[in-house]
This record gives sequence, C-alpha cells and structure tokens, in this order.
Amino acid sequence: MYYFHCRLHFVIFIFLMMSSCHNAPEPNAAHPDTTAKSGAGRTAGQQAVRLITLDPGHFHAALVQKSMYPGVDSNVYVYAPAGQDVRDHLARISAYNTREKDPTRWNERVYTGPDYLQRMIDDKKGNTVVLAGNNREKTNYILRSLESGFNVLADKPMVIDAHAFGLLRQAFDTAASRRLVLYDIMTERYEITSMLQRELAALPAVYGKQIKGDASHPGIRASSVHRWYKYVSGKALIRPAWSFDVSQQGEGIVDVMTHLVDLVQWVGFPGQTLDYASDVRVDHARHWTTDLTLAQFRTVTGLDRFPDYLRKYAGSTNDSVLKIYANGEIDYRLRGVAVRTTVTWTYDAPPGAGDTYSSVMRGTRARLVISQDSADHYQPTLYIEPLQMDSAYERDLVTRFASLETKYPGIGLEKKGGRWAVFIPDHYKEGHEAHFARVTEKYLGFLKYHDMPSWEIPNMIAKYYTTTRALEMARNEH
Repeated sequence: MYYFHCRLHFVIFIFLMMSSCHNAPEPNAAHPDTTAKSGAGRTAGQQAVRLITLDPGHFHAALVQKSMYPGVDSNVYVYAPAGQDVRDHLARISAYNTREKDPTRWNERVYTGPDYLQRMIDDKKGNTVVLAGNNREKTNYILRSLESGFNVLADKPMVIDAHAFGLLRQAFDTAASRRLVLYDIMTERYEITSMLQRELAALPAVYGKQIKGDASHPGIRASSVHRWYKYVSGKALIRPAWSFDVSQQGEGIVDVMTHLVDLVQWVGFPGQTLDYASDVRVDHARHWTTDLTLAQFRTVTGLDRFPDYLRKYAGSTNDSVLKIYANGEIDYRLRGVAVRTTVTWTYDAPPGAGDTYSSVMRGTRARLVISQDSADHYQPTLYIEPLQMDSAYERDLVTRFASLETKYPGIGLEKKGGRWAVFIPDHYKEGHEAHFARVTEKYLGFLKYHDMPSWEIPNMIAKYYTTTRALEMARNEH
C-alpha cells in the first residue's frame, strides 16, 4: 500500500435568511442599494454582487445560498409567483440562517406579484440572477434576464428540448454582446473521484491513449441512478408535483443526463474546445419509464391526488400509477470516441445508498473506473485497472501518481488483486450539497476577473445539443 499525505483547502459554506412580505421593501441602511438601474449588468470587479432569485422551484436554488461569500451582499431579492415553491425556498433559507453551526445571515426581500418577472426587470435591485426551478420556463428566464442586463447562474438543465436549445444559443450571443456571464451549475466536477479520474487520464504513462471504441464497447461510459425520495440538508425532500411532469421538468435524458455529458467532456477532453456541429454525432438514444404509485407520490409531494396535468401519465385504465419518462440512454461519438451515458430513476435507494454514479474510461494502458455499488459500501471509489499488470507498469504508476501529491496531499494507492484502488482521505469527500458553494465561488471568480476559460461556452452548447438531439431521436423511435 502506498500513501501520500497532506491537507485540502476547504470552502466555508454559509447560508440564507428570509423576510417574507408581498412587496420587496427598500434595503436596510446597513446594506445600501448601490446598483443603478442602468448598471445591472456590471460585475463584481466594479461593485458588490447582489443576488436575485427568480421563481425558485427546486431546492438547488437554496443550496447556492447555503454559504456566505465575500463580495456578495447579504440582501437577496426574490421574485416569484405566490405559492408553495417560494414558501419552501424561504423556509430552507430560514433554516440556514437559524442553524446552530455557521448560521448564514441572508436577508430575503420578496416580491410575489403575478408580474414578478417584469417587476424584477424594472426594479433592477440586483445584478446576478440565480435560476433553479421549472425547466419549461428556465430558458426564457435566462434570455429575458440577459437581455435586461443581468448575469445568470442557472441550475441544470438550461434547456429541455430542441426549441429551447435554439433560445440558449441566442442567450449566449446576448451574454457575449453585453459582456455578461451565463454559466450552469455543474456540481459533479467537484466530486473528488471525478477530479482524480481526470488527472489520471491526462498521464500517458498511466492511462495511455484514449481508446475510441464502438457502440458495443464504448471508449467512455458513464451512468447515474437518482432517487425521488431523499434527504436534503437533513430533512426528507418535498418535491413539487410539476417535477413529475416531463413537459415542465424535462425527461431524464435531458435533465440529470446533463451532468454525465458534462463529465465526459470535462474528464475525457480537458481544456478542449468542442464544436457541436462537427465534434458531436448522436448515433442512438432511447428512453423508458419508471412507475410512481399514488402512495409514493403522496410521500414525496405531500399531495393526496395527482394534479390533472399528470393524469396523462397514468394511462386510461389505471389512475393510481404514473409512468414517467425519467430514464434515458445515449450512444454518441465525441471527436470520434464512442460514448454511452445512462440515467435511471427509482423511488428510493437501498439501505446505506443514495444517488449513485459510475464511470469507465478505456485507455491503451489502463481502465479508470469509478464504482459506487454495494461492494464499495455505496461510496464513490476510483480504481486503476491496467491492461497488463507487470513491474514496469507498477513502477510507472507509482512514479506518476506521486506527482499528484502536491495537488492532492494524502491520496494513495492500494493494490487489490489485478487493480489498484485510489485511497482518498475523508476530508476530500465534501458531498453534493457542499459542491454548490464550489460552483458559486468559481462563478463569482468569473464575474470578478473575467477569466472564464474559452472552452466553457462552446462546450456548454455542445452538451445541450447532445441531450436535446438525443431526446428527439428517442421520441422518434416510438
């Protein structure tokens, strides 16, 4: 067993508060409003970041504010239709503000009139819009916000169909012309096993060259299983009923799949600018349903009946089970490399498990495998599986692996039969909720320093082309 030791820099996470009133009051004297109406698009290099939360319907909107951030004003302006979604959001912020350890101090200033979107545009109380909610509305929200001079940090997915993909391309053009920053929340880039898989794939002595593969044996595979019943911030998650309507939430093939397609690009093609028109070819896609019973629906939504807009998923003969297109698989080529990504949803997880992710990358010297099954105690585990186990490879592996010590002190290798497991100290295992602060900090850096890598925008476009094109193909097969 080889171990290499040191420390990781932690991000401090702190979160939000609520002041619930129908019309947003004027800012406190302690936090004067320095944002002129003509300056909503100005960035943190010129003024404090002032957040606006628009129509929060997903718990990810609150997770962005689970931490406080330097240079971000504690006043947050919320514009939303009145209803349970905004009440749930404010309750989560209140819980962060009143928690015993590291309480946040957000001051939520809330407007819930029916004209909430236009009111946000007219008020220009902030300069950066955070979006995490109904995905049917999200792309329009993104475009309207940018056209009105706001930066945008959007939860995935930014689009759920081909029409929205066209609007997204327009949104990126608008952002560029106005020097605004549009970015999506890709939390999985901050999972330590994916980070190390990326590092190892860049070491030819360890990984070799990427195998292109074919549909039967892809060069890269990635899969994820998600659960409708789960805990967030220590409480059972209550989901809005609309999240089970694929016309509002999006199918699994365009929703969670966004993370998988992003990881394939980020891990397998690091720093490379991808052109969706020439580098992506979707060969085949399929989708299928998961059943959700009325009893299960009641548990995760708190509602006693299916809303009328969901009954089309129950079929004509059975109104007690929803059949939801939550699952999908895409076979595509990315710069000639055969890729397969698969997303499935279940109601809940086996004991000790939660959402899970697995990945296999095939190089000419080794496979890099992320596993998260029962044998791994449902913890993400990274393995190096050499194609030829001999002393020469072991010597190369140990030598090259040592070079990662300065970046990831404390990691190590443990030989297990014909492969090595990567030992990762617990302090690197931050968890999904903590990753939202990582993404937000990265985004705030883009606002302040104008240093977003040149590949980020074309690769976001390539990612959403892949998912929306796959959805079209899957639906056309029926």
